Amino acid sequence: MLNMIRKVGKMTLILNPKSYGQLLAKYQPKVITTEDENEQAIALANELEHKANRTIEEDTLLELLIVLIERFEEQYYPIPQGTPNSMLKHLMESNNYKPEDLIEVIGSRQKVLELMEGKDSFSQSQSEKLADFFNVDIDFFGNE
Repeated sequence: MLNMIRKVGKMTLILNPKSYGQLLAKYQPKVITTEDENEQAIALANELEHKANRTIEEDTLLELLIVLIERFEEQYYPIPQGTPNSMLKHLMESNNYKPEDLIEVIGSRQKVLELMEGKDSFSQSQSEKLADFFNVDIDFFGNE
């Protein structure tokens, strides 16, 4: 039986097609077209993400689910383009964060407020930290 080979960093892992096929048959991932399908995919992805000792086949299924979820959400929930400070405000509101919640990320409450109000521009370092914190693209904060 031919095995699929996958490189992870410097390590090569063997994907067992029989085990992977069983996972695909069990969960039947497909292109997501409805909110219910998206919620089901998110629930499965969360379950896999928090599973201890995932197999390479489960990791591969998780990656597939993430791609399908991202595709659906990019298509049906496009993120409006705005200024870096409006994006910061939007992300904070969406996550119920207050300026105090970003002190460890930015350095001070005053600096967070200045960025939110557009009184200061985002440095490359701040943009990287915020992108990492909110798990979004750095372009949200005006840096490439």
